[in-house]
Amino acid sequence: MSFLPHPTPAPIPKTPAAKQIGILYTILLTAMAVGQLFNFPAFVVLFNSFAFPFPGWFNAMLPAFLIASEVFAIPFLLRMQLSPAFRWFSLFLGFLTAIIWLFVALWVITYYPLAKTIGFLGTDVHLVPGWWAVCMSLAFGILAVWAAWGLWPGKHAKK
Repeated sequence: MSFLPHPTPAPIPKTPAAKQIGILYTILLTAMAVGQLFNFPAFVVLFNSFAFPFPGWFNAMLPAFLIASEVFAIPFLLRMQLSPAFRWFSLFLGFLTAIIWLFVALWVITYYPLAKTIGFLGTDVHLVPGWWAVCMSLAFGILAVWAAWGLWPGKHAKK
């Protein structure tokens, strides 16, 4: 008898396209996390320069939390063997990553449209903020919803 949770295999995807969408979202999240971690101190300074309407400690923790949510969303998307609780947590982080990036993109184009970069790929790659960043963030959300639908961790109902 063990008190530790046992990993379980991922459910079978509803469609082959759902598995491919999960892999695509994984590639995007991995590229973003690597780019942001490559020059992490500058990424933190970039986020602090956006002056989000949160307390100072939250603004300091947001970049690290965002990168962590990008990384920990990947196990669900790759259908790794996980405990059921971590599978749900990873699914939630896939949504949360898209929501945070949508907020950041809307905030930056509203209050700091002359910023050098939005930060999708860190600070070394200069991606000028604009409506394309909002559309990209919405695309992340669509990928997260599609992957969640196709790779749902609950029991699939059989017809």
